[in-house]
Amino acid sequence: LQVNNNGVGSFGVRVKQYTPDPCPLADGRPFVAPYWADVDNVLGGDIFYRETTDPMLLARITKNINHYFPKIPFTAIWAFVATWDHVAYYGSTSKKGNTFQAALTTDTKTSFIILNYEDIQWTTGKASGGDAETGLGGTPAHAGFNSGDQTNFYNIPGSQTEAIINITQTSNVNIPGRWVFQVDEFKVTGVPTEVPKVAGSNNCWL
Repeated sequence: LQVNNNGVGSFGVRVKQYTPDPCPLADGRPFVAPYWADVDNVLGGDIFYRETTDPMLLARITKNINHYFPKIPFTAIWAFVATWDHVAYYGSTSKKGNTFQAALTTDTKTSFIILNYEDIQWTTGKASGGDAETGLGGTPAHAGFNSGDQTNFYNIPGSQTEAIINITQTSNVNIPGRWVFQVDEFKVTGVPTEVPKVAGSNNCWL
């Protein structure tokens, strides 16, 4: 499991590419992409990751998953959390930063991916055709996951369009800025047809 600075967590192989492609990828790379774009954390921001069996965190994850998927028995025993904190984009001449997070969790039989979006201010780095001052334009960021088999994948609505900047207001679990997927058995449930009407902070950080 590798945390790439371009907003991708990959399995078995790095994803060096900074301009995103829609899933599925023909080369079979498996990955989860909370916000695949031209991140440049040298210009600003930090990237953190941790593997954890902390009981308090696992209890919180378990409570959330049980709420979102009440028909699936689940008690988390492990989690991996990666956070991109106020990261800048390549070629930036602004102070814009994006904050987002990916969490993987399992009970050894059932597994979930949790994607959290706290603050999204830019969509594109300069090398992907974006504007150096605004961080917009060009080929915008992509969000979703790719199993590597060209069959099981998901592109979050708005990916690679200017609408991806509004991902903090979208959700498939009725919590703006949070997307959750069961991935041991490929399922995409609760995909919204409109922006959720839940107000307030998503209180999402793990």
